Amino acid sequence: MKSEQANGRKLELLAPAKNAEIGIAAINHGADAVYIGGPAFGARSAAGNSLAELERLVHHARLFHARVYIALNTLFEEKELERAAALARDFWNIGADALIIQDMGLLECDLPPIPLHASTQCDTRTPEKAAFLEAVGFRQIVLARELNLQQIDRIRAATTVPLEFFIHGALCVSYSGQCYISEVLQGRSANRGECAQFCRHRYTLRRENGEQLADGYLLSMQDLNLSGRLAALAGAGISSFKIEGRLKDENYVKNVTASYRRELDALLEQGGGGAASSGRCLFTFEPNLDKSFHRGGTDYYIEKRRNRAAEIHTPKATGEAIGVVAEVRGNAFRLKNPVVLANGDGLCCFDRYGDLQGMRINRVDSEWISLKEQVKFTPGTELFRNRDVQFNRELEGSETPRTIGLSMTLRQGVDGVLLELVDEDGLCSESVLTMDFELARQQGQGERSAKKQLARLGDSFFRLKNLSVELEGNPFLSAALLNNLRRKAVAAHEELRRRAHPREEATVVRSETPWLSPVVSVLDNIRNSRAVAFYRRHCAEVSGELDAKQVEGMPLMQTKYCVKYQLGLCPHEKGGRAIEDSRLILADQTGEKELEFDCQRCEMVLRQLR
Repeated sequence: MKSEQANGRKLELLAPAKNAEIGIAAINHGADAVYIGGPAFGARSAAGNSLAELERLVHHARLFHARVYIALNTLFEEKELERAAALARDFWNIGADALIIQDMGLLECDLPPIPLHASTQCDTRTPEKAAFLEAVGFRQIVLARELNLQQIDRIRAATTVPLEFFIHGALCVSYSGQCYISEVLQGRSANRGECAQFCRHRYTLRRENGEQLADGYLLSMQDLNLSGRLAALAGAGISSFKIEGRLKDENYVKNVTASYRRELDALLEQGGGGAASSGRCLFTFEPNLDKSFHRGGTDYYIEKRRNRAAEIHTPKATGEAIGVVAEVRGNAFRLKNPVVLANGDGLCCFDRYGDLQGMRINRVDSEWISLKEQVKFTPGTELFRNRDVQFNRELEGSETPRTIGLSMTLRQGVDGVLLELVDEDGLCSESVLTMDFELARQQGQGERSAKKQLARLGDSFFRLKNLSVELEGNPFLSAALLNNLRRKAVAAHEELRRRAHPREEATVVRSETPWLSPVVSVLDNIRNSRAVAFYRRHCAEVSGELDAKQVEGMPLMQTKYCVKYQLGLCPHEKGGRAIEDSRLILADQTGEKELEFDCQRCEMVLRQLR
C-alpha cells in the first residue's frame, strides 16, 4: 500500500443523522458530510424526514461547505419507481449533494443531475464490482465492511471515484445486501429497511446428532471501532470515513463525530490529505468512544483474515468497565479502585447465569455507591457503566463548537462606513451602513468602540482572526450602530457562503459495460422491470425466481464471520478443539437453521434446515 495515495485527496468524515436536528449537531461537531433518510425508501423505516426538514439541514450544511447525502437505498417494487424518481428530483431541488442507492432500476429512470453513491447494500467486495459501478455512473462507492487493507488497496487501483468505508458502529453479521432471513422467515426485507434483527437473537449450536456445543448470541457482532486506523485506511485508498448510526441519538452522534474529527484533523495536519469542508472544532467536552453505546469493539477483518468478532454474551450495550466490586452491604457496595460516579449513572453486570443485568445509582457517598434495591451481585463482580450522567450533560450543553475563521476590516466612506469580511476560504463580502458622522469626545474613542462591538461574534459560527479599523477624523460610532452593522455583515456573509457551496452535478450516461457474469439471479436483488432492463442492457440475462421467499434452499445469510472460529472449533486454528463434521444446526425461537462452511474462502452460509 502507498500512503502517498492520500496526498492531495480530500478526506471526508461522514456522520449519520436520524433527523435534521441530529444532522446539524453532526456538522457542528466536525462532520464534513451527513447521510440521512428522506420521506420514504431510506433503508431505515423508522428514520424518515420531510422535505422541509431536509432543506433545513442543507441550509445549515452549506455554511460550512459540508454535504448532505440522502439515502434512497431500498429495493423498489414496480409501482414505487416513479415516486422514487420524483423524490430524487425533489432532493436535487432542495440542494442535496448526492443520493445513496442500491436498486439499479433507478438508473433507468429520469433522474436529475445529482451524483449517485453506491450503497453498502450493493455488496462491493471486488475491484471488478467497483469498476463496474464507476463505469455505469456512480460517483462514490461504499465498500463492504469485511474487506482488509490489501483488498481495499486493490479496489483503489481499479477505480478513480472516492471510496467510502465504515469506521464505527453496529455491524451486520451478513454481507450487506445478502441477508434474507427477515424476508424469508417473516416477510420483512432487510433490503427494504425492515430488518427484524435475527442476528441479535439467542441461539443454541448443536451437532446433527443433537449434542449441544454452545448457547448464546452466536450471530451478534461487536460494534466496529477503527479509531487509530484512519491513516492506514487513507493510505489504502479510502476517502470517506463513515460512522454507522441513523437510528442513534444526538449525544451518540456528537461524541463519536467529535472523536473521529480529532483523529482526522491530526492526519490532515501531517499532510495525509485535504480538508473536505470548512471550519475548526474546539470541544468543551473530552470525546470518549467508551461512553457511547457499544457492544464492545472490534476492528473486524481490516488486518486479520480471521477474527472473533462476536459478543456472544449479550446484544446490549455494556459500556465502559469501571472496576471490580470489593464489598457489599445491603443495597450499597464499593469498588476495589474507586472511580468518580454520580447519582443517576447506569450500571450493569453479568449475573451467575451469564445474563446482563442493569441498575441505576441512587446515591454516591464517598466510596460507597447505593442502589434503590438490594444489591444482587457479590464481591469480585466486574461492573460496567452504560450511562454517564455528567458526560451526557456535557454533550447536551455542546451546541456550536465549530467556527469559521474570519478577518474584518472597517473603513470609512463618503456617506457612512463599510465593513469587509474575508473568511478562511477567501470569500469576501462588503456591507455598507449610511450615516452622518459626528466627532467623538475622546481621541480614538471611535476606533476603540468599533473594535469592541465588532469583535462580538459569539452568537455566530464565525471566529475572529483579525480586526482592522481604518477611520479618519475620530468619528463617533454608537454601539447600536456597530452592532447593527456587524449583524447585517455576518448575515450577508453567511448567505454568500451558502451560495458559494461547491455543488457537483453528474448526469448518468447509459453505457453497455458488461456485468460481471452472463447471468443475474435473486442474489443480485432485482425487484422491478427496470432493474431487469438494466442488467440486460449490460449483457446479462435474468435466471430463475427473483422472490427470495420462493427460492428453495435460499441462503438466509452469507457471512465472513465464522461461528466455529468464534468458539474455537475451527479445524484450521492451531490449539483449537476442532470438530470433524461440518454440518451444524443453529436454533432460536423461530426454528432451526443449517450452517455451511466454505473453509477455502473462509465464509459461512446460513440456510433453512432441510
